[in-house]
Amino acid sequence: MANNKEKTYWPHMILGFFILGISLGYWTIKSASSMPVQESNDFMMKYQSADLNINEIMEKKVLFDKQYTIELAGKETMVLEDENRHSKLKSVDPVKLSVGTNDFTYLITQKNGTVVADANVSFLLTRPHTRADDLMVEAVSYEDGEYIIRDINITKPGRYTLQLRAKVGDAIGYSEIPAYLKP
Repeated sequence: MANNKEKTYWPHMILGFFILGISLGYWTIKSASSMPVQESNDFMMKYQSADLNINEIMEKKVLFDKQYTIELAGKETMVLEDENRHSKLKSVDPVKLSVGTNDFTYLITQKNGTVVADANVSFLLTRPHTRADDLMVEAVSYEDGEYIIRDINITKPGRYTLQLRAKVGDAIGYSEIPAYLKP
């Protein structure tokens, strides 16, 4: 008869790894659910709506782009040194913002140069990667051939995006321009 005094620890090890796996899974889910999810501002709507209606949105955008143009008027841009000179992506100089109130003037014209006076225009000032500081103007006023957004108060330095949506009949156009407020 063999005396079996050696103890085996492998069942305890398997149980320990199982408990460790459950604990790490719980920690992962808890930490992931506590972080906020930032939504996209593409086409000035929630990304779920844009995703569901992307074909219709693109058709209306193409229709708008064939007939009309949107232009930001009278704003100074910042000339940035191109850090990635070898990139094939076209970089756009951002609009220079000032601390305090800012005004924005947009021109919406037909391709032949005629000013469009009856567009339904919305404006959104947003920051990349967050919607916490979004400022939406649902109905932009039309005065003397221009669509004017007044008294937009900007205090936090950093990058911004100026977004405009113009609806003329069935056509909908979008403008997205980078902007920057120096610290």
